[in-house]
Amino acid sequence: MKQKEGVIKPKTKRAKRFLDNRAPKLTENVKNAMIMKGGNTSMTVTQALKDIYALKKPISITLKYNIFIALPFPITNIFCLQEFFSKKTDSSLFLFGSHNKKRPNNLIFGRLFDFHVLDMIELGIEKYNSLSAIKNSKCPEGTKPMLVFAGEAFDHDDDHKRLKSLLTDFFRGPVVPSVRLAGLEHVLHFTALEGKIYMRSYRSLLKKSGCRTPRIELEEIGPSFDFVLRRTHLASDDLYKTAHRQPKALKPKKKKNISHDTFGTKFGRLHMQKQDLAKLQTRKMKGLRKRRGPAAAAEGETTIKVEE
Repeated sequence: MKQKEGVIKPKTKRAKRFLDNRAPKLTENVKNAMIMKGGNTSMTVTQALKDIYALKKPISITLKYNIFIALPFPITNIFCLQEFFSKKTDSSLFLFGSHNKKRPNNLIFGRLFDFHVLDMIELGIEKYNSLSAIKNSKCPEGTKPMLVFAGEAFDHDDDHKRLKSLLTDFFRGPVVPSVRLAGLEHVLHFTALEGKIYMRSYRSLLKKSGCRTPRIELEEIGPSFDFVLRRTHLASDDLYKTAHRQPKALKPKKKKNISHDTFGTKFGRLHMQKQDLAKLQTRKMKGLRKRRGPAAAAEGETTIKVEE
């Protein structure tokens, strides 16, 4: 590639396709996730990163080498490294695992906007069951999960609200117009209770119910986590609002004279000119047709007899 006056010009067709793929679009590409391992980790953190990577396949990337010796959470040096690898791998989500005496079994979920760190939330693992520990059949790779959030904290607490948004962004997968019933087989359930966050993974089974609608049963497939919320680095309200801004071309155009009620029924209002009822076309019947000729004239005459 050739760079001139701050503009990168491709020399080959391959470089041109690469730059076109990275260019801004109305509908952005699927969000990739970077799975990163710190210099000091435990077996629990290592296995947890592998299991989450298996849930995110094929839209996740594992960096094969240790990036950080330690994780200085409040210092901005880590942001530079994340932004560098985000540009290198075209990823807007990341998961970092570390372990130390002060904060054991640590996972950091984060996301980026315009290749700059937007949100970063630190969770500690208190209890963990891996995918291999639960001996049940698993969902196929790339299955789009259904996300369920339970607990009042996800609706009232600011940190939990942002965590809910971050987890939704991380696990939701690609945006699709429709999903068939048999494809709804993976469920990720998050529960906020008494200061902890419980993550469970289930596989939905469609059983016979004797009618057209099948009976649903949930079978745990793993992994399962018991998290505790630790440190947070959240974006300001203005930056968060800017990150959610949509281009005007994607906003639905408002249609005039169309409204919906509380049940979703669609109503339309039509504006018509005043009709002339004399020219109104009515249904024709044979008995009402006018006859032509002298016979019709004779029938039309009426005689009145006056008695003297």
